[in-house]
Amino acid sequence: MKVLIVGNGGREHALAWKLAQSPKVGQIFIAPGNGGTCQIGENVPVSSDDLEGLVQFARKQQVNLTIVGPEAPLVAGIVDLFESHGLLIFGPSRQAAQLEGSKHFAKTFMKEKGIPTAHSESFGSFETAVSYIKKRGTPIVIKADGLAAGKGVTVAQDLTTATQALRDCFENRAFGDAGSTVVIEDFLEGEEVSILAICDGQDYLILPSSQDHKRLLDQDRGPNTGGMGAYSPAPVVTPSLLEKVEKFIIHPTLEGMTAQGSPYKGVLYVGLILTREGPKVLEFNCRMGDPETQCVLPLVEFDLFDLFYSAAQGNLLHKGICPPSKRAAACVVMASGGYPGSIQKGIAISGTEKVQDEDVVIFHAGTGRAENGQLVTTGGRVLGVTACAESLSSALDKAYQAVGDIAFEGAQYRKDIGYRAINRVSSGSIPEKPGGLKAKS
Repeated sequence: MKVLIVGNGGREHALAWKLAQSPKVGQIFIAPGNGGTCQIGENVPVSSDDLEGLVQFARKQQVNLTIVGPEAPLVAGIVDLFESHGLLIFGPSRQAAQLEGSKHFAKTFMKEKGIPTAHSESFGSFETAVSYIKKRGTPIVIKADGLAAGKGVTVAQDLTTATQALRDCFENRAFGDAGSTVVIEDFLEGEEVSILAICDGQDYLILPSSQDHKRLLDQDRGPNTGGMGAYSPAPVVTPSLLEKVEKFIIHPTLEGMTAQGSPYKGVLYVGLILTREGPKVLEFNCRMGDPETQCVLPLVEFDLFDLFYSAAQGNLLHKGICPPSKRAAACVVMASGGYPGSIQKGIAISGTEKVQDEDVVIFHAGTGRAENGQLVTTGGRVLGVTACAESLSSALDKAYQAVGDIAFEGAQYRKDIGYRAINRVSSGSIPEKPGGLKAKS
């Protein structure tokens, strides 16, 4: 079978790595790919937003299954386009992808279907939005309605910050059309977790849970990023919690999308916050998370091609919840200096060849190859150094040891990935168990 993966990040490298393990996959194309994916398959010089170019390539190469990594082509309707040409593709339709493409759509949908989430209102003007915040009070969360590359959310602790966030959207046009409407929602307190479900329009398979670290600096300080690391499974996600997520979130979401004439096929990413009242949805994404994918896929024992292929056909091969893994995984992101602000590209990367541990995989994100073959930086998040072990602490030790072998000028990374889980075990709130966590001595 021939597989085309759309995208060029760490998530797409992880997908290619996992799909290459399937005996049914003969050739993998990645469009456009990066400096790591070229070692697994063939990088294709077609941008992920060139939908017509991707269709032409898939038809010419007689690709059997296309898998879309990033959200932008999904929201733009790549699935509808491929299917109109009779091409099998894994991902939600343009209308179904509005669960991520429009926060107003998602919040309205959740209100109608009774899916637990924070109270919110939507606004199309600066004046009405400011007036609402003055009445509602702070802290409060302001979100640009459309896709904003992960930068359209502000948690405002005071009116001044909230007002500036609204000004950025409406007057400064910081997010373009994505900020022409804003969603303002109540601030919720609790721990955040990520749930990924492979869906075929009716049924689903829940993958191992995970938690990521959005802030740039240790102890969740500094600016928000696309994600500085993640670990799986998340010990706070218990079987009873998963039952609630299934009953009150995933079931009504799939049923509701089908009732609206947009059956949801693809990966449904549920960003949850665990409040005192129970789990509530912070956001839906229409694709796998990054860097969550990098630590979740190593724990999935099913053939990933079988899962995606059967889901794309509307008949998911395995349903329910993935069997718990006996191992844990951790991903530490190495980012360019200056990230998430302006960065310098083309910086040489060394030391990846030193990493020989078979339990460690280096997933490339912002990397490329110079004319002489030298691995160089091309983006903000450069590498996702991922390790598996019998416990999370051991996985983290392996990952950080590998990080210490890799070097590029200005490299920055967090040194406390997984600290919530480790602290929870150390305090005794979560007992140590085989294949789970282990408190550091």
